[in-house]
Amino acid sequence: MTSVGGAVERRIQFDGDALAATAGLCAESADQHVLYEHGGAIRWAEGRQAEVQVRATGATLVRGARRTEFPLRTHPLAAAGDALRSLGGAEAPGGPRACGWVSFELSQAHRDAVAAEDVLAWFLVPEREVVVDGGTALLRAADAAELDRLERRLRAATAAEPVPADADLLEHGAEEYRAGVRDAVAEIRAGRLDKVILSRPVPVPGEIDLAATYLAGRRANTPARSFLLRLGGWEAAGYSPEIVAKVGPGRVVTTQPLAGTRALAGDSEVDGALRAELYRDAKEVYEHAISVRLAAQELDGVCAPGSVRVAEFMHVAERGSVQHLASELSGVLRAEADAWDALAALFPAVTASGIPKEPAGALIRRLEREERGLYSGAVVAVDGDELDAALVLRSVYRKDGRTWLRAGAGVVADSDPDRELEETREKLRSVCRHLVPAAEPAVTS
Repeated sequence: MTSVGGAVERRIQFDGDALAATAGLCAESADQHVLYEHGGAIRWAEGRQAEVQVRATGATLVRGARRTEFPLRTHPLAAAGDALRSLGGAEAPGGPRACGWVSFELSQAHRDAVAAEDVLAWFLVPEREVVVDGGTALLRAADAAELDRLERRLRAATAAEPVPADADLLEHGAEEYRAGVRDAVAEIRAGRLDKVILSRPVPVPGEIDLAATYLAGRRANTPARSFLLRLGGWEAAGYSPEIVAKVGPGRVVTTQPLAGTRALAGDSEVDGALRAELYRDAKEVYEHAISVRLAAQELDGVCAPGSVRVAEFMHVAERGSVQHLASELSGVLRAEADAWDALAALFPAVTASGIPKEPAGALIRRLEREERGLYSGAVVAVDGDELDAALVLRSVYRKDGRTWLRAGAGVVADSDPDRELEETREKLRSVCRHLVPAAEPAVTS
């Protein structure tokens, strides 16, 4: 057992089912929590040492009863970084370990459409953490007694193998979506923009078991990242197909745009034919290429001259019920830039907003008519100067007594409304097939 930044750590052998155990921890938690999976590791965080709430005007650090304001400098995410760094920690000069979410509306923070009091991002500095990776679990808590309780919770935690309902929700709002695509194509052909991602919400009737839904969907999906959270008024479970940004050792920043989609049926012959069709489709290839071009331009703005590279261009990534054209770009941050600058430069993801982003955002606001919230935002894990931000797609959302899904498609000049609608169906299947109804409460006599 060692002491780290006022907390203590313990590493234990853990040969159990990491997904079931950490989903089980979420299911039995009465506190705020975030589960975040990437690179084979699962990080679970619970409770509040401190939290950072981000608004258009800056960030507020809440620690106990004390609130400290960090005004806007260059962008709201920079204020979040200022707030976290103020907590110090010699082992993490960039700030403590934290996790949280960023809403799509943060990209509209400079516009009058976003109210000054709206919380656009929320980060948690947890009281307790578990990181499960490679047959071991690293536990962090305030003291040895809390570590003992946390170890008992982890070893006892489990989630029963769920039975999804495979809800048929694919047609909600279909005609309105087709009309929106037609309107978007007219705007693009008029020269006002090149691409916009238009989405549609789909309500989920009845109550679902969010932890069981996460586990069922994660068993069936092949995400780049996955998450399950209850934080800042939001609950969500998702299987992210791509990252918005990753800042790792050596200050290397990476982004992985996915654009261009076909279904993934699970039949090798059918999927191979669809993959070949995807590579031949001029609309899909164009959509992908202009997305990669913008991502490279955004990286150029925060990376050292000449350091931006395209490591993989237009390979195919399989993500649950769909397959995408995918590329990976990376660069080395400029000396004066940090991880928050990188995330701000790449947010919102080009594959969830449009090109150029400003007119695409305006068209999204006009055609979608309601805020996106977490959809096409990010779930973020921070550790000092390193950051990992998953794009929030292929997710189920719960807030203010409402549960829903959402999916979109990239619209360009050659888009066909029926095909774009079908693409949203293909993406929705990654989630709606795995919704687990909540158990009926026991009847007592």
